[in-house]
Amino acid sequence: MKGKRILLGVTGSISAYKSALLIRLLVKAGAEVQVVMTESAKEFITPLTLATLSKRPALSTFVSDQNGSWNNHVDLGLWADVLVIAPASAHTLARCAHGLCDDLLSAVYLSAKCPVFFAPAMDLDMYRHPTTVENLQRLESFGNHIIHAEHGELASGLVGEGRLAEPETIVQTLYRHFAFRPALAGKPVLITAGPTQEPIDPVRYISNHSTGKMGYAIAQAFARAGADVTLVSGPTALPLPDPFVRRVNVRSASEMYEATAAAFPSAAVTILNAAVADYTPAHPADRKIKKQEATFALELTKTTDIAATLGLQKRTDQLMMGFALETNDELANALKKLRAKNLDWIVLNSLRDSGAGFGHDTNKITVIDKDEQTHEFALKSKDDVAEDLLDLVEAELNKQPAG
Repeated sequence: MKGKRILLGVTGSISAYKSALLIRLLVKAGAEVQVVMTESAKEFITPLTLATLSKRPALSTFVSDQNGSWNNHVDLGLWADVLVIAPASAHTLARCAHGLCDDLLSAVYLSAKCPVFFAPAMDLDMYRHPTTVENLQRLESFGNHIIHAEHGELASGLVGEGRLAEPETIVQTLYRHFAFRPALAGKPVLITAGPTQEPIDPVRYISNHSTGKMGYAIAQAFARAGADVTLVSGPTALPLPDPFVRRVNVRSASEMYEATAAAFPSAAVTILNAAVADYTPAHPADRKIKKQEATFALELTKTTDIAATLGLQKRTDQLMMGFALETNDELANALKKLRAKNLDWIVLNSLRDSGAGFGHDTNKITVIDKDEQTHEFALKSKDDVAEDLLDLVEAELNKQPAG
């Protein structure tokens, strides 16, 4: 989203107040926002509010009231990377659908060469009316995108479809638009993330310091690129990384194996980022263990090696990426994993690298591919690391024969 130029059309709807939050989210994401308002939109939110948030004058007329300068609708249409009309009233939908051009916003729409998104907002009977339905279909037939209204309580007091999609939803839609990669479109991608917890008794467990941040960043990147993402997640406090991610919550290593093995056969790409316990208590107690003896011995048994097991099942049309967090002999240990587990890539983290590993918002990785070529990356945010991994996978997918 950084540096993207977004024209935001605001029309006469009670939902216009949400445009302020939408602008705030877009600017925070690094986008440049230029507001174009209809005259009726000013009845619901002031141009000053939108201008302050966007850091640009909110335009509504062909000629500026302040200095008489010309607000060129053609230049505006050419400037934008995307035009978003949110909220889009029934009146504006009808004008755009039928090419009426009697104000600045409709002129900008007709001039725009960029993708256009309409986010309708109105009362439920207006939204369901055959005229509105036909106008939305007509706009979509022109190649425009519709961010459909949501179900909920409306300004009229009725409950139903018609309320403007939440600003966060609109922003996510734009993220996916800009991040879309044809090679990933519809590809089933399986990702594991987070720690596992191995029960000692009903109160205690064995675990590790994984927060899930890296795996969740990867899931978000692939979902925004257009992949069909299944995220098998150990316990973490992180929210769903993207509304289009299917999350399967697990706790123990055995649960993670079962969920991953079930999804693996249909996955085109599998990324095993979770920090899975290597050992689990052999005999978990069914009651809380009381503190009595001075020493306490715990018998552990090996868990299923998920990467090795899936590596034996991997087909030639499947890609698999594993992770190795090492504290010593990093490259040697990573290469050993790459070969033994039939991986296409191994992503190496070293706990000796400052800012890398568990808990950080940054990471520093070295990726070794199946040809044992090494790709080194600088320390960067985990979101940016996820994009680097996405680049590697996309390049490999592009080598595969079509179909």
